[in-house]
Amino acid sequence: MAKEIVGYLKLQVKGGAANPAPPIGPALGSKGLNIMDFCKQFNARTQDKPGQLLPVLITIYNDKSFDFVIKTPPAANLILETLKKQKGSAEPNRNKIGSLTWEQVRKIAEIKMPDLNAFTIESAMKMIAGTARSMGVTVTGTPPWQQ
Repeated sequence: MAKEIVGYLKLQVKGGAANPAPPIGPALGSKGLNIMDFCKQFNARTQDKPGQLLPVLITIYNDKSFDFVIKTPPAANLILETLKKQKGSAEPNRNKIGSLTWEQVRKIAEIKMPDLNAFTIESAMKMIAGTARSMGVTVTGTPPWQQ
């Protein structure tokens, strides 16, 4: 018989850096899960992505076991990483922090594609460009679908 799902838990953890300290320990401990077991499994699966912020969806079962799915890094983090900036603009409509080309937007969209609800790379690029605009980043050049 299949295990009964009790709930879900969403966390954002740096790749290869899960430890029982807050915020991971208290979040898992309050659900009765084995904290060290999660940390070991997560660190083993994310050895190739050290330091990247990775969203994790943990499925909790009634026997206190769990499964987890590691998602792709948030689009905002990928944009800031590409621009080599620490944070977005406080006033995105007035103060711009940098610019991306459509080729850079395409690379970010290809990374994010598995987690986006988009069927084509062009629609994923539009989503990434919208995120960039809301952070005070301009996208330069002509979009590929208008050429």
